[in-house]
Amino acid sequence: MLLSLAVERRVLFLGGKGGVGKTTVASALALAASRQGRRALVVSTDPAHNLGHLWGRRIGDRPTRLAENLQGLEIDPDATTDRHLADVGRTLKRLMPGSLAGEVDKHMDLSRCSPGTHEAAVLERITELVEEGMREHDLVVFDTAPSGHTARLMALPEVMTAWTDGLLRRREKSQKLGAAMRGLETGRERDRGQTLLGSTAPRDPLEERDEEIRSILLRRRDRLASLREVLTDPALSSFAIVLAAERLPVLETIELHEELTRTGVDVGALVVNKRSPAGRGEFLERRRAMEEEHLASLRTALPRVPLQQIPLGEQDVVGAAALEQFARLL
Repeated sequence: MLLSLAVERRVLFLGGKGGVGKTTVASALALAASRQGRRALVVSTDPAHNLGHLWGRRIGDRPTRLAENLQGLEIDPDATTDRHLADVGRTLKRLMPGSLAGEVDKHMDLSRCSPGTHEAAVLERITELVEEGMREHDLVVFDTAPSGHTARLMALPEVMTAWTDGLLRRREKSQKLGAAMRGLETGRERDRGQTLLGSTAPRDPLEERDEEIRSILLRRRDRLASLREVLTDPALSSFAIVLAAERLPVLETIELHEELTRTGVDVGALVVNKRSPAGRGEFLERRRAMEEEHLASLRTALPRVPLQQIPLGEQDVVGAAALEQFARLL
């Protein structure tokens, strides 16, 4: 069932409570898709990266070959934030008077620790990876951070698009007010700088700056709007929630499903990982009965979301061979 999502979609997000096996499921899913000839990229957005440990090799912030048709990448939140702030700082210095360069640097240093800076930087990186991934790959699988962080991240494109739209509207009102004030000037003041031939003076640097700021905001809004279109298009993108058959992961899954659907994100699957086997002794039978109770609550709360169960394995899943074996369960 889960593999069918990888065949039918271009972008998949896997999320859920920490420690339930999201990285294993994401990697196995991407590997299975690559074995079917799809060019796949698996991306970790979790600051506590396990992708490299799982594959037994170093994976950085640039695509690393993991297998035929498969690449992996771990978003480095600190490096991503540094690049994001450096880009913003360069833009501000270009638009502001040179005498304020020191103030821009101070502002950027303070912004590094400001609420939302990290999320905004990671969102920019995810936007880049979705755009590049859909050009260069057939499938991009995101292994995300624990539920609360991921829910906020998935809501950010809508929030930041609305914020940018509001900022643009305020700028337009300000520009209209400025134009009205200039219209009150005398004819001599309005025509100041005109030559006898009737040509106008060079454009006001402030007007050019304002136009560039508007252009930057429009590009940012359009990129975020495009990302939101991908995230909310069930034909292109879907979200699979990975969980254990335990009380807290089940409750967290129900809450995450509610937040994702409110954001407009399609939840295509629930993946119950490490399911206790049946017929393996009294201890495991009692545990399996407990798991059945929790899964009954999950089915009652989310009856229409497809549910897949993956049995508890005897060994750790580490390396390509183990992942390929795990992928057969999908």
